[in-house]
Amino acid sequence: MAKWGEGDPRWIVEERPDATNVNNWHWSEKNASGWSKTKIKSLFEGLELEEPNLGTVTIKEVTKCDGDATASNRKGKLIFFYEWVVTMDWTGCLLADPKREVKGTLEIPNLSEENDPEEVDVNVSVTAGGSGGDAMKEFIRKKGIVTLQGKIKEYIDTLKQEYATDLIKPTKGQAVTKQSKTIVSAPRQTMVSSQINSAVSDVEKLGLGVKIKTSQLTLNQTFKCTADELYRALTQREMVAAFTRGDVKLEVEKGGKFEFFGGNISGEFEELVPNKRIVQKWRFKSWPCGHYSKVTLEIDQKEDCTQIKLTQTSVPASEVEKTKEGWNNYYWESIKRTFGFGAILL
Repeated sequence: MAKWGEGDPRWIVEERPDATNVNNWHWSEKNASGWSKTKIKSLFEGLELEEPNLGTVTIKEVTKCDGDATASNRKGKLIFFYEWVVTMDWTGCLLADPKREVKGTLEIPNLSEENDPEEVDVNVSVTAGGSGGDAMKEFIRKKGIVTLQGKIKEYIDTLKQEYATDLIKPTKGQAVTKQSKTIVSAPRQTMVSSQINSAVSDVEKLGLGVKIKTSQLTLNQTFKCTADELYRALTQREMVAAFTRGDVKLEVEKGGKFEFFGGNISGEFEELVPNKRIVQKWRFKSWPCGHYSKVTLEIDQKEDCTQIKLTQTSVPASEVEKTKEGWNNYYWESIKRTFGFGAILL
């Protein structure tokens, strides 16, 4: 076994109490959904918004909290994904008419890492109260929203603090701290989807039965990770969603379907050999209807890196260069940036 301080740190078992995830190299992830639901309810339920000349609005109950949240670590970098739709019931007490029943609902439709707290929308509706209810609605929309967005910021900050310690393991001579570089994903679908659409926009829309001139594409890449890590990055839903920056459909089994980048890329798994080989039917959305290429990914772990060879047949001839750029930009480079699998330059 390598001694401390010698060799590639990925393969060194450090002198640490837990002896896991050495140097925080490997992708690790925790589901923060249950904690988040509890935290969101505690932040909002019972919250009072006061307007001196109008009255008081009280959040009575969080009636819906749909979504999920995860916290991940790769090479000491924390990556947070969260997306929530939150609905709350509120009641109001008017200074001018305390006996009048005033109530309504609040909806936060876009609490996600794509938006800063001050960018999060709050939709307000009134279900009872007449003109008094309308006045309170305007108060929430114009002034109360600042307090609500402050609570959203508190949720985000606490999420990062809560999960930083458990995900970042101490290396030799280090104590656990809650300070770590954090990464929040860039806006996920809009930019990538628009660029992919642009890249394939000039594919001729041919009908079925028309012969298409095709070609073959071969690519080789080197990653600073194990074969298992690279295979999981290509087949584990959370990791694929991380490097594609969006929701994905992924059925990892023979005959299973997949869709990435808002449906711009789709296909079907034909063969899966863990840590060794992936074979897919694969197409761009704007390729001729029903036309698929065949993608074969051969994974080969070396002593200090992992290599992958891509062979793609039946690519429309006019799209070979653009397809190559797509693999390099939206797969390989994105995987390296997201998980720290940057290649060693020799």
